[in-house]
Amino acid sequence: MRIAQLRQADLNLLVVFTALAEERNVTLAAKRLSLSQSAMSRALQRLRDMFHDDLLIRTPTGYDLTPQGVRLLRELEVMLPKLDRLLSGTEFDPMTEGANFRLSSTDYAAHVICPLLCRYFKAETSKVSFEFSAWHDDVFNAMERGRLDLVLNADDGGVSSQFTREMLFREEFVCVVAKASRFAKRMKIDQYLAASHIGISTLGGLQTIPEKYLAEAGVKRHCVIRLPYFAAAIHSIEGTNLVVTVPRRIAESVVNHPGLKIIEAPPLIGGFDYQMVWHPRMNTDAAHVWLRQAIRETGRRIAGKL
Repeated sequence: MRIAQLRQADLNLLVVFTALAEERNVTLAAKRLSLSQSAMSRALQRLRDMFHDDLLIRTPTGYDLTPQGVRLLRELEVMLPKLDRLLSGTEFDPMTEGANFRLSSTDYAAHVICPLLCRYFKAETSKVSFEFSAWHDDVFNAMERGRLDLVLNADDGGVSSQFTREMLFREEFVCVVAKASRFAKRMKIDQYLAASHIGISTLGGLQTIPEKYLAEAGVKRHCVIRLPYFAAAIHSIEGTNLVVTVPRRIAESVVNHPGLKIIEAPPLIGGFDYQMVWHPRMNTDAAHVWLRQAIRETGRRIAGKL
């Protein structure tokens, strides 16, 4: 609808239509809105004139919606709660208001965050949905343009100061090797550098944080294979002399695998903070506040498990 049409329209009629569509009875709808039955009938006629459609058709048991009426009701079920929240300043309620949140994350978040997130927001009763997309090197531009609501990634120092970020939990790296490997419980740096590795290419062909730590020390590891997924890399280790460096929480998901073992990485490799990043324009948006709290609570649960 164009702005000119909005100026001419009585938007209160949308509330009237919602009551009529839900009650399917003029008397009950009028009582619900504290209107007379004749006022409700006149409002229905004005609605029909505004949308050039009957919207509701009288039947022996009440009223049925026309196809246009069905479409209008679907739109209003999403629109009216948002308008009400915008005017009243109330909090977002995922049980009554629908929202689709768009997030970009690494393979790590898919393994560690998503399972707990699904339990947190009660997918079977909530009206919200989450759309995760794979991490790519243009995620922050996408967030700037409003195509993403939140980015989940390791804090590698690459986030522009224009965005707001919050640490969720601390993670550390470990090494996964074959069960029959010669490596003991902790790998020394000289052993690490002498070994052949599977690298995880999460961004720009490099697993950025381990490579950064090594580069700062003036050394480099030898990667014979690079894969984009942690799970695939881990499951490629059995029966080889290769080493894969992964976050501990990913490694623990295969701790019972009979052909693999987890050993401590050299102290040089260290760990990292995992964070959520968003655009400041979303700071006070009630739905986005709820989203961040959901991710924050998930992060707390993850932190308590290490």
